[in-house]
Amino acid sequence: MAEKNLQQYWKKNLNYLFILLGVWFLCSYGAGIFFKDALNNFKIGGFKLGFWFAQQGSIYIFIIIIFAYVSLMNKLDQEFDVHED
Repeated sequence: MAEKNLQQYWKKNLNYLFILLGVWFLCSYGAGIFFKDALNNFKIGGFKLGFWFAQQGSIYIFIIIIFAYVSLMNKLDQEFDVHED
């Protein structure tokens, strides 16, 4: 892979990482800690939403983020022709 393409590849990869980690931060710390008082006005399955995010929601979001990252990286690998056959 040419040096320019390699830099573009890693730049896009880091952008994906920062965006997905930002989503994870907002869901785990934001919803579970910072905004829990506002979210506790709503309930999911009998539990306050802020509590639910702190205990389970951020884990579900993290699993979704893992699958999203795999999908994004597969597309990026195809775009830069570094995919596995």
